[in-house]
Amino acid sequence: QVQLQESGPGLVKPSQTLSLTCTVSGGSITTNYYYWSWIRQPPGKGLEWIGYIAYTGNTYYSPSLKSRTTISRDTSKNQFTLQLSSVTPEDTAVYYCARGEYSVSYLCFDSWGQGTQVTVSS
Repeated sequence: QVQLQESGPGLVKPSQTLSLTCTVSGGSITTNYYYWSWIRQPPGKGLEWIGYIAYTGNTYYSPSLKSRTTISRDTSKNQFTLQLSSVTPEDTAVYYCARGEYSVSYLCFDSWGQGTQVTVSS
């Protein structure tokens, strides 16, 4: 059974870069047809998908965050990371990593990390 665990700073200053790591156990991030996503939930709001890195290493980002987002991976550590630049208080949220696969044209998530709170504040 695959497990995901987010890690990283809980407090980031405005204009800095938010950096989080997701460590995956029980399965490889290079296994065919899985897409490894970052998703966030701001306080009082719904879930927002940020982007993914595919089993191939290809990436795809939400258009609204694309200019500030980089997702990369370290296959030797079975980890993938999120970098979100030029953060503002509006980037305050619980950040989740998740494993997904496509069902027809929909990306469905079957495993999630527990989430990590990131607050953007000076």
